[in-house]
Amino acid sequence: MKKTITFLFAMAFAAMTFAQTPQEIISRMEEEMSKHENDGIIMTVDVKIPLFGTMSTKTYALGEKLRLEATMMGIDIITWSDETTEWEYNSKKNEVEIKKFDAAKVAEESGDAEMFSGITDDYDVTIKKETEDAWYMVCKKSKTSTDKDAPKSMDLVVAKGTYYPKSLSAKMSGVTMTMRDISFGVTERQVTFHIEDYPGITVIDKR
Repeated sequence: MKKTITFLFAMAFAAMTFAQTPQEIISRMEEEMSKHENDGIIMTVDVKIPLFGTMSTKTYALGEKLRLEATMMGIDIITWSDETTEWEYNSKKNEVEIKKFDAAKVAEESGDAEMFSGITDDYDVTIKKETEDAWYMVCKKSKTSTDKDAPKSMDLVVAKGTYYPKSLSAKMSGVTMTMRDISFGVTERQVTFHIEDYPGITVIDKR
């Protein structure tokens, strides 16, 4: 009996010893993501708007270049942008509009990978659930946060093993944004518009 109690105590102590705090998990996540800083990031962004439903956009970001892919009512919309210019392709019209870069619009549609950094600076984080392959955390904005634009709360899921984020959800002004299916490795060609890829396309330059 004593051996059984000693064994159970040892197991419980080991579990406590190897358990990680939310701060440690997030710190490791940021460390792993920083290793891919120059590789570019790929993710799907779901934007849920009351009465309108959810729109999903696949985004590719490499430095200041960005590519967004979305399908609306059977129409493929692809947008490429750099620091000054935006190219928007419409599959139904088979045309591309070239216009000045709208940073606010693009940020709203593409999500913001920067939201994965500095989380513990502005949020009090607790582990809501833990499974064999991930930690599920709730991030509540702390009273000491000085970021007025930061969401009041976020839900973060981090994969065990890789420590890559699996998803991050936040609600802002009634709109819920979820960044998911995150991976790394974007090529220059993926984020650059090439007219030869769209034979017969009409180009409308609105710059």
